[in-house]
Amino acid sequence: FDPRHYLGTHCYSWPKTGPHRLRFLLESVKDLRETLKKKGSTLVVRKGKPEDVVCDLITQLGSVTAVVFHEEVREILQW
Repeated sequence: FDPRHYLGTHCYSWPKTGPHRLRFLLESVKDLRETLKKKGSTLVVRKGKPEDVVCDLITQLGSVTAVVFHEEVREILQW
């Protein structure tokens, strides 16, 4: 969880994640973890800036050969 996703938006400082969306995200992550556990796997969940957290995880694991990620789209549509 990137703490920056829970701050205000660039425009008008509206919250990016309200209480209902946060509850949905937490319940979804919990459900995913439980599903993976039933299949003999696990889910690593961390809080922090991804650029720091991913680097730390790679160092901890030591045998990482690839990292895949997506970047948040920050385009503002103009009509």
